[in-house]
Amino acid sequence: MQQIVRKDRTVRQFHQAKWDEPVIFELHREGERGVLVPEAEQELVEAVGDVVSSIPASMQRAKAPQLPEIGQAKVLRHYLRLSQETLGSDLNVEIGQGTCTMKYIPRVNELLVRNPQLTELHPLQDVRTVQGMLEITYRLDEAMREISGMDAFSFQPGSGTQALFAMASIVRAYHEANGEGEQRDEIITTIFSHPSQAATAAVKGYKIITLHPDEDGFPDIEKLKQAVSNRTAGFVVANPEDTGIFNSRIKEFTDIVHAAGGICYYDQANANGLLGIARAKEAGFDMCFFNLHKTFAAPHMCGGPAAGALGVTEQLQPFLPGPIVERVGDQFVLRSNQELSIGKVRSFHGVAQTIVRAYAWIRSLGARGLRDVAEIAVLNNNYLYHKILQISGASAPYVKGGRLEQVRYSWEQLTRETGVTTEDIQRRMCDFGLHYWTSHHPYIVPQPFTLEPTESYSKDDLDEYIQALAHIAEEARSVPEIVKSAPHHSTVHRNIEESLDEPAEWCITWRAYLKKTRQANGLPDKE
Repeated sequence: MQQIVRKDRTVRQFHQAKWDEPVIFELHREGERGVLVPEAEQELVEAVGDVVSSIPASMQRAKAPQLPEIGQAKVLRHYLRLSQETLGSDLNVEIGQGTCTMKYIPRVNELLVRNPQLTELHPLQDVRTVQGMLEITYRLDEAMREISGMDAFSFQPGSGTQALFAMASIVRAYHEANGEGEQRDEIITTIFSHPSQAATAAVKGYKIITLHPDEDGFPDIEKLKQAVSNRTAGFVVANPEDTGIFNSRIKEFTDIVHAAGGICYYDQANANGLLGIARAKEAGFDMCFFNLHKTFAAPHMCGGPAAGALGVTEQLQPFLPGPIVERVGDQFVLRSNQELSIGKVRSFHGVAQTIVRAYAWIRSLGARGLRDVAEIAVLNNNYLYHKILQISGASAPYVKGGRLEQVRYSWEQLTRETGVTTEDIQRRMCDFGLHYWTSHHPYIVPQPFTLEPTESYSKDDLDEYIQALAHIAEEARSVPEIVKSAPHHSTVHRNIEESLDEPAEWCITWRAYLKKTRQANGLPDKE
């Protein structure tokens, strides 16, 4: 592969390990064992019986689960091979997953959460035995109140989307409590906010009104004035939105919605550039959530376990999902008997390890450190913004000048001139051990790519990423087939992306795969 030398450095070459590794069920060999579990001693059997007979029949399996039978060495090789086919923030400059705030996770915090006293916690333990964990949760609640201006937090939601669902549920419960539940049936959001905002409100039965941007990329305030009415239940928005544009007039928006009797709630997944600088309270919001697994340096963990910290003002506190940690004297208790509560949005309280990571990160930084995080993230982003706009064919639509913690860019000009698309460039980045994310669908910004450098990356890291983009843009003009046929050195060559829109083709479990394979071959279904 041709290298293009830039100044005193070259674009980093990368070749990912590739194993023709089957799924673990295909490694199954009947009778093979990793561990031989000893039989129970006779004295123990006599004391407790066979245990199984004490389980209600309705809870017993008709037959044993179809788990793969594999030796220890095979299991080890299998997962180590898969790990070699995976990239992430520990291995590469992970600024390309815009809106997800991929940052360095302090390893000392990982040591904390692997302590047996934490890993062996059980959600049904007596609260007297988990006072330390409840105190950490309570202290994190206090910190989040200060950061946001809210009056109370619940850590029960297991993600940002679940927090959005909980907030839509609170909006409905609030209006029902005030006798306006049927009348107020509309939620207003914006096109550049996360799709989960509209989706979760729709799941709660609301009609969705979507505001499109004005010529500068801000939500159109005149359209908001036309949209609000006595049917408005709420307004949900991210600010900055996924373009990285911060709406400094947001208080005018929330005032308009409040005047119409609606509730304003805030998606703060993109909060990394706001810590210690701007708060939800002063912007006029009644609720907000933060992703502890983004802004507060807990890992994403492939989509879970995560935590969407949900904060509310005093008027909405009775509706919070429980249980809530409270302090009574010198003890900490879980309270879940609030009459107006929307109830649980997941089985148990929250992810203890993620709560500990976030609390440790906040305490280690302090107030000044949190503001430093925001300022460095904004500085990094605007350096990246300035450099990328110097690459021929790249642009950043809408408002010119500084952005906040991320930017949604466009390759529209490059695509028009070369035929190389943003998806082609995305795949070519894999050949340099890098990655970028395009955008949520629909593509309002044409040929988009969304980058968020966070505070974790140095100028050298940013320059390496910029060099790779500039290299590929030059390839698009000189040898476009290299880009269009990429990746060349990655684990997976090219995905058939159309299948992602065909639920009939999805197989989310091994049993579903076997069933669909049998159906495709005209064989009868069997368990």
